[in-house]
Amino acid sequence: MNRRRRAWRRGHWAEHFCAAALAVRGYRVLARRLRYPVGEIDLVARRGGTLAVIEVKARRDTASAMEAVTPRQRRRIARAAEWLLAERPALAGLALRFDVMLVTPWRWPRHVTDAWRI
Repeated sequence: MNRRRRAWRRGHWAEHFCAAALAVRGYRVLARRLRYPVGEIDLVARRGGTLAVIEVKARRDTASAMEAVTPRQRRRIARAAEWLLAERPALAGLALRFDVMLVTPWRWPRHVTDAWRI
């Protein structure tokens, strides 16, 4: 199996792992792997009055996982969130938050809430 395919599989697994971790912490996962012309959202979850748009990064260590969320990627995710809210107006009344979940080997995912603002 080539490197690109392994990376895709690892990312897909990490998203499932993070969705389960969110459910354990009281979040309701509303959507996974949303694709829009302007960007992609890995996970959308809700807890109470907060809607979390979550980027999942799986890397060897936490620092490199956090660095992988570039300013350009943040802008693309924010634009995709606008499409999400336009597509699902019932979610527009919730407080929008951008989170990152960092997945490293042999550890529970680290959930960084309110990782950035638009």
